[in-house]
Amino acid sequence: MKWNKLYEYPTSSRSLINNARHYDVGEEKLPSVTTILSATQSEEKRASLEAWRQRMGTENATRIVDQAANRGTAMHTIIEKFLLGQGYLDLTEVGQNAHTMAQQIIEKGLKNRLHEFWGLEVTLYYPGLYAGATDVVGVYDHAESIVDFKQSNKPKKKEWIEDYKLQLAAYAMAHNEVYGTNIMKGVNLICTKDNYFQEFIFEGEEFKQAKYEWLRRVDAYYNTK
Repeated sequence: MKWNKLYEYPTSSRSLINNARHYDVGEEKLPSVTTILSATQSEEKRASLEAWRQRMGTENATRIVDQAANRGTAMHTIIEKFLLGQGYLDLTEVGQNAHTMAQQIIEKGLKNRLHEFWGLEVTLYYPGLYAGATDVVGVYDHAESIVDFKQSNKPKKKEWIEDYKLQLAAYAMAHNEVYGTNIMKGVNLICTKDNYFQEFIFEGEEFKQAKYEWLRRVDAYYNTK
């Protein structure tokens, strides 16, 4: 794996506008990809999330979400440090769990698969529409790709991760628009807290359709503002 600095990616800051995350890129304040996905999610998904919160109880649900977020942040840091060739050690309980999860992704998802990367924690934006940050942009299995790492409390089925696919499509479209690339592949590398590794690859017609669906969600978001 080598760091090939082909592109100059922008710096950005994040802000909340009406409690929704936005990215400040240049002179623009753009809604994040996750903000758009959240605002345009189906009533069925909204109801499902609310039912889960009620089953768990508000306090317990918040604890579970916070633990997952902390674990995910630690896991991302460990993977990023590995790709940069830097040592990193987190001896907290969360950090130790995250380390074994990160190793699953590194060994099974990155080694001999990620041939080069152009940037890590890359801010990407589509002028006038949206912005976000993806974990890796580079060449995965010999194809230009967007790669995102995810942690999970339990294994995923493909039909459960539609939003993950749309995130990848959004980042690919933004990169293609700004840098003139032709990224047609998105990769999700997922590890559960019990160290179960999963890989989901979206490409070809499926990824093309995901881009269309993402544009529909963007249109819906702006039409309800």
